This record gives sequence, C-alpha cells and structure tokens, in this order.
Amino acid sequence: MSIFQENFGRNVITLVTGTAFAQAIVFAATPILTRIYTPDDYGVFAVYMAVVSILAALSSGRYELATMLPVKDKDAINILALSVLLSTTMSIILFVIVIIFNKEIATYLGNEKISTWLYLMPISVFCMGMYQSFNYWNNRKKQYLKISQSKVMQSSSTVTSNIYLGLEKSFSAGGGLITGGLVGQAIATVFLGLTIAKKDSTLLNDINRKKILILGKKYKKFPIYDLPAYTAFTMYSNMAVIFFNKFFNPSVAGFYFLANRLMQAPITLFSKSFSDVFYQKLSQRPSNEIISKELNYYSLKIAKLSMAPFLIIVYTSSLYVEFIFGQEWKDLYKYIVIFSIPSFFKLWLSPYGHILKTINRQEISMYSHMLRLVLMAGYLASYFYIEYEILWFLFIYAILESSIHILMVWFVDKVVSNQELYKVSVYRISALSILGLVNFQIIFGV
Repeated sequence: MSIFQENFGRNVITLVTGTAFAQAIVFAATPILTRIYTPDDYGVFAVYMAVVSILAALSSGRYELATMLPVKDKDAINILALSVLLSTTMSIILFVIVIIFNKEIATYLGNEKISTWLYLMPISVFCMGMYQSFNYWNNRKKQYLKISQSKVMQSSSTVTSNIYLGLEKSFSAGGGLITGGLVGQAIATVFLGLTIAKKDSTLLNDINRKKILILGKKYKKFPIYDLPAYTAFTMYSNMAVIFFNKFFNPSVAGFYFLANRLMQAPITLFSKSFSDVFYQKLSQRPSNEIISKELNYYSLKIAKLSMAPFLIIVYTSSLYVEFIFGQEWKDLYKYIVIFSIPSFFKLWLSPYGHILKTINRQEISMYSHMLRLVLMAGYLASYFYIEYEILWFLFIYAILESSIHILMVWFVDKVVSNQELYKVSVYRISALSILGLVNFQIIFGV
C-alpha cells in the first residue's frame, strides 16, 4: 500500500500543493511583516483571531460537515443552505452585541487597543463560517483544485493587504494585520461561493424549507455533539492567546501566536488536507478493522516522512530566527522549540481527525474535547496559585497539550478496536518523553 495510491493520493497531493503554495506566500512575507509590525501588534491580532475562531466554530452548527454524508446532492445542498443560514444569523446577532458591549468586551479581553477592531468581528465570523461551509461542499464534489486556488487567493491577498496597510501606517495596534486578514478571507469565500453557483446552480432550485428542517433533524448529532466538541477544541486552542495577553502582556501573546503560526502552517498544510480527503474516503463506511489498519499505516508513514525535516527546522531555529525575522523577534526560537512537540503530534496523528464523525460516535468526541478543555483551563488557572516563570509555564503547557492529544487518540483506537493499540501507544509516549527531554535541555540548559 502506498500513500499515493489511487485517487486518494492524487487528491491529497492537489490540496497539499495548493496549501503549500499558499503557505509559502505567507512564509515569504513574514520577515517583511515582522519588520513592519511589532510583537505587541501581533498580540492584538492574535487576540482578535482567537475570538473570531471561537465564534466561527459556533456559527454554522457544524452542519457543514454533514454535507459530506448524504448520498444525493439534492439532500446535501439543503444542508449547505442550513449552514449558510445559521452563519448569517449568528453574524447579525454578534453585530448587535458588539455595538452594545464594545468597551466591556475590550476590557474583558485585556487590551483596549482592540476596541475599534471589534466592529469587524461579525464580518470576519460570517466570512469564516461561509468559507467552512463552501469548503466542505467543494470537498464533497471533489473540487480540490478550486479549494487549493482559494487558499492561494486568500494568502496572497492577505499578505498584500498586510504589507500595504502596514507601510501606509493607516492603522495602528495591529489593525493592518486584522484588516488584511479579513480581505483575504472574504476573497477566498467569494471565490468558492462563485464556484458553487457556476458548477451546481441547478441544485439551488432543490432548496426548500421543509427539506432543510427534515435534514437538520436527521443530522442533529452534529450540533448536539460535534458543535460542543469543536467549540471546546477551538476554545482550548485559542484561550492561551487571550490568557497571555490579559495576564502577561501583548508581546508574549504575539510571540506565542507567531511561533504557532510558523509551526502550525506546515503542519496544517498536510494534516488539514490529508484529514479532509481521508474523511471523504472514510465516508464510504468501511469496517472498524479497515479503519484501524488505515490509521496505523498512515500515522506511521507520516511520522517516518516528517520526523527528520521537522526536527532539523526546529532545532536549528536559534541560528536563523533573528536574521530572518528581525532583532525584536530574537527570542522567538524558544517559543518554536517549546511548541514543536504538540505541533509534531498534531501532524503525526492527523488521520484521527474525523474518525468519530465517520462512525457516528460524535458523543465521544464531545466528551473528550470537553475533558481537554477542562484540563487545559485548569492548568492556566494554576498560574494564580503558583509563581511560574513564563518559559516554564509555556513548556509545561506544551507537554500537557501533547499528553492530552495522545490520550484522545487512545480513546479513538479503543472505539475502533485497534489491534495494535499497545504498540502504537508505546511509540507515542516514548516520542513525547524523548522530545520533552531534548526541548528541556535546549530551553533551560539543565
């Protein structure tokens, strides 16, 4: 068996290639952006994006995932319509809330500089929610080239806007980053929307209220179980940024955000593309035995292919960070090293992303994500009782995040009756231990 077999391999390559080009644009522009925008600016942008991501997770009720499941396109288009309707409603409600409680929200987030930019938040949430819905429809229709093109459009327009607005000094406090991000998201969303209108326009006539209600009820597990699970996932993925901004300073949030962007971008490049195509493949309802074999094969393949280049990039970061990103960012390598561990496990275990949805066990996903949120929030709360030095705090946070990730995929392996559960668990725990010791030595020199 080969990772490039059949259409599956070609589809992954198509998405990865487009995403790679999109990420290459961002990477190429980052040394320019870090000389235009300060860590504090990135901190404001990070808080804005954290809140937008959490709200966007709620916007469509996770019905966009259900567009992959119906046999008939006539049913799927009604689910798409439902997710679009929910995103629109959510954005309107959010706009009213922002107008009424603008100052209170800014104060709660711990950064009054973000106040002006909160008015753009409903538009950002709307665009992100719509993009998610359109993306899954195009995934269903195997329009992987169009999805890739949308990512390239988003990156290029975002970067262009970021640089232009930064050099013009039109906006302060990270406003150029926020506005540029919105421009890119809007362009990508419109592009995918026009693709649907062009290629599937005849299906739009099949949308009707009764069908939307019937299908909404049929796939109610997505808002009941997957929505809380994904919201919990998004919250614990983003709450650290808000926490660091509020209780440390915007600069720490900026370092954390950029380190994660640099680490997660190449990870997401593969894992999101792979996971989406893998989900499409598994939607054909294979047996648990086949799912287990696929998980074991692809996880091992990913680990073997990625380990060496990943470690080289991470452990040589102290040699190139200041030169590439500028003197203000010289400590960035410490954040890169610390968060390399959860990033690597995200890549390694990416095949597990949609398994519980495929076998209709979203309730397990919900409970595990809720547990993860509670544990991560509990650790952040420990800051008020234990006097951590910032790097110690971040290091333990990264180890805890990785450990919980391993625990969550263990649950999945149990559910699908993975015959190699013990062996793969030993591999994961051993890798975490070794990487943790190496990173500890690099950061603390002990």
